[in-house]
Amino acid sequence: MTASITAREAPAAADLGGLFAPFDCAGLSLRNRVAMSPMTRCRSPGGLAGEDSEAYYTRRARGGVGLIFTEGVGVDHPAALGVGSMGEQNMPELHGGEALARWRAIVEAVHAEGTPIVPQLWHQGPVRMPGTGRHPDAPSSRPSGIWGPAGGVNNAIPFYLDQVRPEGEAMSDADIAAVIDGFARSAANAAAVGFDGIALHGGHGYLIDSFLWSATNRRRDRWGGDARGRALFGAEVVRAVRRAAPRLPLFFRISQWKLQDYEARLADTPAALEALLAPLVDAGVDVFDVSARRFDDPAFGDGGLSLAGWVKKLSGRTTIAVGSIGLDRELRRSLSEPVAFEDNIARAARGVETGEFDMIALGRSLLADAAWVGKIEQRQSPDPFTIRALAEMV
Repeated sequence: MTASITAREAPAAADLGGLFAPFDCAGLSLRNRVAMSPMTRCRSPGGLAGEDSEAYYTRRARGGVGLIFTEGVGVDHPAALGVGSMGEQNMPELHGGEALARWRAIVEAVHAEGTPIVPQLWHQGPVRMPGTGRHPDAPSSRPSGIWGPAGGVNNAIPFYLDQVRPEGEAMSDADIAAVIDGFARSAANAAAVGFDGIALHGGHGYLIDSFLWSATNRRRDRWGGDARGRALFGAEVVRAVRRAAPRLPLFFRISQWKLQDYEARLADTPAALEALLAPLVDAGVDVFDVSARRFDDPAFGDGGLSLAGWVKKLSGRTTIAVGSIGLDRELRRSLSEPVAFEDNIARAARGVETGEFDMIALGRSLLADAAWVGKIEQRQSPDPFTIRALAEMV
């Protein structure tokens, strides 16, 4: 039997009402304002979504989540996927007949539960270890040939760091065009399979983010330099995806922190952030998925708006807040320290009620308990997050 949250832990019913009300998200009719965040599972040998994937996503849909973002799905480009910073591999793709058939079955199963599902299109860029993946001869894609700054705070395994730190070749114009075309092909495949939108991974130091981030983009051509130049690659990906799947809403993940450095900052001021967001908005982003280590940390100085709040204010777009909702440890610390339930959910609900952001997304909390949404709505205790839950991702 599920235990009830104590009075000390439980927020008042009125405080949570906004989270569980129906919401129109860029044309998608959602049962509530809670999304499942993308989480890499490493269960897809050969790029094929594993046989357990359908059950994994369906459990979260049945548990009451309003919108599902899939794990990162490699775009149709040889260097999109390989070994990542924690040794991860076996990520899914969205091209090839068998891969599309498997995703179509997953989409249909999730739809049967009344939940929209959106794939997160992903290119690892400089985070991919050279010589790995299904196309080991393909060079890793790096805007300026570098992996990231030396001395960053990260959890990367030592062998991985030895392989990625040497400088490589910067991407040519032809390389850039080929990647953009790969995103477009994958977007068209997503539409054909029946997905309800397209999400682009523009955070955490992966390829799109490595163009946005000045530490990894030192180019002096049109793809670099000032903020508008650094945002051009992301904007061109957005435009290409728009052309390939014009009827689907487009989501874009953005973050300050990077896998190369958890303490990195994409922008140090609201003006700097606005300069990066504006080209993406102009290109056609509908919704920003804003990943922070803790969703409610002030983005610029004490006591100010969260990063999601600033993104919404500056972009005028629907915004999703992500980061340690219901947990007392941010991601990096949760890999080495015990994690407990933290009742910051009323704070998330206030953010929705006041218009600071429009939705929240859960990662680790939904790994621990597929029924988290329904339990919180009924003021019950969710199952605790553990490292085992992260490892198994079932």
